[in-house]
Amino acid sequence: MPIARGKPVREDYTDTRQGVATVFLVFEPLAEWRWVYERERRTAVDWAEVVRTVLDAVYPEAERVVLVQDNLNTHTLGLLSKAFTPAEAARLRRRLEVHYTPVRGSWFHMAEIGLSVLERQCLDRRIGSVAALRREAEAWAFGRNASCVRVDWQSTTGDARIRLNHLYPKIET
Repeated sequence: MPIARGKPVREDYTDTRQGVATVFLVFEPLAEWRWVYERERRTAVDWAEVVRTVLDAVYPEAERVVLVQDNLNTHTLGLLSKAFTPAEAARLRRRLEVHYTPVRGSWFHMAEIGLSVLERQCLDRRIGSVAALRREAEAWAFGRNASCVRVDWQSTTGDARIRLNHLYPKIET
């Protein structure tokens, strides 16, 4: 900043933003296995490509894959047709059973817990490129998978009823 009479020189050390990227985390809790997919954007097409990769590369023999995910507007089955031909989108839809996490209960979602760990252990600093992000995230996933790290999910149905009580309708008699 320019010097002013009677004031010391001041400098601003803010980082220059080099762009953003998105990390999709796919987590199979029973197998204690996770995959990360990095994209330069967060669009419906990016999500659809990740879904197709999971269905065709990760679970090619599975007749049906249960997908539990958040309610983000770019994460709907109808948007598969935005990325693929109608026949391909229909093929993918037939193999998916989708369950959405509660809007106000995302803390229940194991993938959210996994994303939180990924953020704290790997993404807690600036990463200069998507290629570097890919290397870092894949190394993190490899380490977690090799160690068979489980999500220690201690919530019970009773806990959910207590914590989410305000979401249940009140019936007055």
